[in-house]
This record gives sequence, structure tokens and C-alpha cells, in this order.
Amino acid sequence: MLTYDVLIIGSGGAGLYAALKSRMEEDLQVAVLTKVYPTRSHTSAAQGGVNAALANKDKTDTWEQHWFDTVKGSDYLADQDAVEMMCREAPEVIRELEHWGCPFDRTKEGKIAQRPFGGASKPRACYAADKIGHVMLHTLYEQGLRHGVNYFNEWFTLSLLHDGQRCLGVNALDIRTGKLHTIQAKAVILATGGYGRIYWKRTSNAYGNTGDGAAIAYRAGLPLKDMEFVQFHPTGLRRTGILMTEGARGEGGYLLNALGERFMSRYAPEKMELGPRDLVSRAIETEVREGRGGADGEVFLDLTHLGKERILNRLPQIRELCIGFEGVDPLEEPVPIKPTAHYSMGGIHTDINGLSPIEGIYAAGEAGCVSVHGANRLGGNSLLDILIFGRRAGNHALAYARNIDLPKMPKNALEADENRIKALMENDGKEKIADIRRDMGNLMANKAGIYRNATDLTKALEGLTILKQRYKNVQVADKQKIFNTDLVAVLELGNMLELAEIVTKGALERTECRGAHYREDFPERDDKNWLKHTIATKGTDGEPVLSFEDVTITKFQPETRVY
Repeated sequence: MLTYDVLIIGSGGAGLYAALKSRMEEDLQVAVLTKVYPTRSHTSAAQGGVNAALANKDKTDTWEQHWFDTVKGSDYLADQDAVEMMCREAPEVIRELEHWGCPFDRTKEGKIAQRPFGGASKPRACYAADKIGHVMLHTLYEQGLRHGVNYFNEWFTLSLLHDGQRCLGVNALDIRTGKLHTIQAKAVILATGGYGRIYWKRTSNAYGNTGDGAAIAYRAGLPLKDMEFVQFHPTGLRRTGILMTEGARGEGGYLLNALGERFMSRYAPEKMELGPRDLVSRAIETEVREGRGGADGEVFLDLTHLGKERILNRLPQIRELCIGFEGVDPLEEPVPIKPTAHYSMGGIHTDINGLSPIEGIYAAGEAGCVSVHGANRLGGNSLLDILIFGRRAGNHALAYARNIDLPKMPKNALEADENRIKALMENDGKEKIADIRRDMGNLMANKAGIYRNATDLTKALEGLTILKQRYKNVQVADKQKIFNTDLVAVLELGNMLELAEIVTKGALERTECRGAHYREDFPERDDKNWLKHTIATKGTDGEPVLSFEDVTITKFQPETRVY
């Protein structure tokens, strides 16, 4: 049996930062278990910037302003004590990352460069051209190698083990060999990213963003929080949903409808294209609904006026993506875009240190929900979230593991997962993975997307019930053990179906509009009844059971959100 003091599941920014902090200050055994090679994790797709009130671009910026912008952007659903802590610590973690070698762009004075982002009152997004996530991820991975972190690449976590009070470890599949293993651990940190792939094609998420951490936590009895809040980024490429960074608008890009109008003047006359993401996405959908979109339901992002030098220096990757996936050169013409499912505000319910209700089990980054994003995340705060809470979870797990003995693992710890895998491999059903995955994605995009209502959400739940029944007859076509990606896809699909049901049920229950959750049949925000977090746990019948907890408000009383 493999044994570690701290085991991190997931190798994005949160997982790598947690591993590094767990390892560098104490001679503990620390490992990262990941289904992809670490530098392929989805953090590498982050393009535009990471927020911190360094005041390098605007000398008047402060962490207090960052705090207020984040709370306002969340539509007052974020817990204000958690947001305060995140914004206070932001400059410290950015400078720590810089000292480890992260190559931020620089001002003429040699300071870290910053650009404007949506919903922010000051330009505080620290960037490296349009590939900040990529350079952050490489920096953290290299530092992990330097400090002796062990990496289990191409492993898939099957289940989370605990005795009702404390963590025991995990069961996992070695994809390369097909063998199942129990890994004993004093502490487990879930940092597996979001669940945006439940929207199938209309998403900027990598194929691996299937919510595995949230799903295994849910099945292990841990609560999930605010799962109905899914952010659609305004600017995904028309055909693929691949992201065009908010940095493109931060550099001065315009949003145009099919008539050539800068339509954001109708929705956010002060902030225009730099309104918060939920507002801009709905504005685009409204333009299309009212007949001012293109033939494929798109609008356009115009960068042509920025000039060749600025685009090549600040947005080189964006230009490559536009040419490669749309056949459009942003130096010469506007780029067709649509809103794309981008970020999961919900996740595993944790405290301010990333600790779940079970001792020794943590969650960080997009897999967790502290909550610092509430109903809508501001651009540039996701990378900050993974740094702050990856670090805090790592530090807390370090202190915990240092002062506790290894848990006793039951002899039959692997039995349930062995039976589960055997049943899947021997299933002779006729359902295909791709068919169910496509139908799920279309159902979620059409019935539980940017605009929602009771009729559509009810149909979505009915459709998901049918898909869950079809899943019981899904076929694993590949019967070999070695590198069975067909089996992994089936396991991922099971995770997504479970999470899609929780998202939809939470959306149906929340009878108000707040942030990214927009109910056409309840068009107002309802602070009297819904200034609450949604908590989902797995019931004895296997169905989600919802309860609610009050939002933590410390300084900023809810007010109308105007931009």
C-alpha cells in the first residue's frame, strides 16, 4: 500500500501550490496524483491576468477596493471574511510567485505590469502577455520538482476514504497499467478543477474538467455548495467555445453586434465592455435574441484598432487561436464570438483554510467553494483563488499531518471500487459514451444555461433522469487494462451526470436572479429570501438533498449592482 503524509489530487495551480507549501517547510512525504501530466492541467489555459492590488498601474489602488469590487461582482453572495483575507494576501502571493521565477510582464520601471479587467475599479490584473496561467503552472511545477514532491501522472481517483471523522486516503486507478491501488494518507487535498464539461461543446473547459473531485467528495458524503452558479464567459470563439481572454477587452477591444454597434452602451454605459462577465454574457444573448446577432447567433470582438504591435506583443496566443480555429486574423477583421461555459463558482464546501467537514480532507481552487466568488467571479480572481487557497490548504494540511499518526485502513478498502470497475468492464449494454455525453451537454446548454426558467429546468431534470438510466447500459468498448481511456471516459461521464443533476436542482430551487444565475420567471434579486448558500448532500436514496446557509456579511451591505 502506498503511504503519504499529504496527498494532493489534481495538478493545476491550486494543487501544485498546495504540494509545494506542504513539502518545502517540513520533511513530510507529499505526492500529487493527477490524471494528466501537470503542465497540461487547465490552469495553463488561463490567459489574461491574476488580480492583486499592487498599485503599479494606478497608485491609488488598495486591497480594500479589490475587496469591495469582488463582493459587488459576486452579487453579494460571497462570504466577505473570506474575500477580505484573499484580497489582503494577494500582493504577498504574487510577489512570492515572482521570486520563484514567474516571468510577469514589466512596466518601464521594472515593476509587475497590470491591465484592466471586467468589474474592477482599478487595473490590477498582473499578466504575462496572454499566457499567465501557462507560466504560473510551469513555475509551480518546477519548484515542486526542486523541493522533492512526488508526482503520480496519469492516475484517476475513484473514491475518497474516511471513517466519518478523519481522512484515510483514496482509491485510484493507474491508467498506464489498469491496476487499482489504495493510497493511505493523513491528509488529502482535492484540487481537481471545475465541472464545465457538463456543457459539452459550449464550453472553454478542457476535456478533463469533469468535476471528479466534487463528485467523489459528494459520493463520500461531503457537502457541495452553490453548484447552480456556472459562469459563462462572454467571449468564446464561435465554433469551438475556446476562450478569448478578457485581457483582449482590457487592452481596449470592442464588442460589436451584426449592425456594427458597440451594444454594451445599452447594458453597462459606464464600464462598457469591461462590465462583469455575467452582465456582458446576458447582453450578448439579448442582442442575439432580439435579432442583432450574426447568422450563427454570434457577435463580434473587434481588436483591429489596437494596432499590429500591441496585438502581437500583448495578445499573440489569441491571434493564433483566432486564425487556427476561426480562420479570422484579428489584425484585419472582428472575431466572431459567443458566450461559453467557463467557470464553476460552486464546489466542495470548505472553511477559510480549505478544510471540509471531515478532518484531514481539504479542497482548493475551482474544486472548492470557500466562497470568494459568490454568484459571479470577477476576471483575474480565479488564478488568485488557486494561489491563496492552494497555499492555505497546503499550510494547514502540513500542520495537521505533522501532529497526527497514520490512519488505520480497513482491509476491504478497495473492494467496492474493484466491483464497480468489474461491472463497468463486463457491461454488455449498447449505449455509447459519446452519445450520452453529447445529449447531456446539449440538455444543459439549452435548458440550464445563461437564461433559465422553471419549465426548462424541470425538463432538464427529467432528461437527466433518463440519461442516468441510459448510463447503466453504457458500454466500455475497450476491454484491455493498459491505457484504457474508454474506461476513464465512462467514469468521467458518471461524475458529470451526478453534478449536472445537482446544478439543475439548485437552479430550479433558487427562485431569483443573482449573478450568473438568471431566472426569467423570477427576474429580481431577492435578498430577503435568497441571501443564502445552497448546500447539496447525497441522500439515502442517492438523490441530492438541498439545504441553505446564510452568507457571511461583515462590511458591505447588499445594494443594487450597477456598472
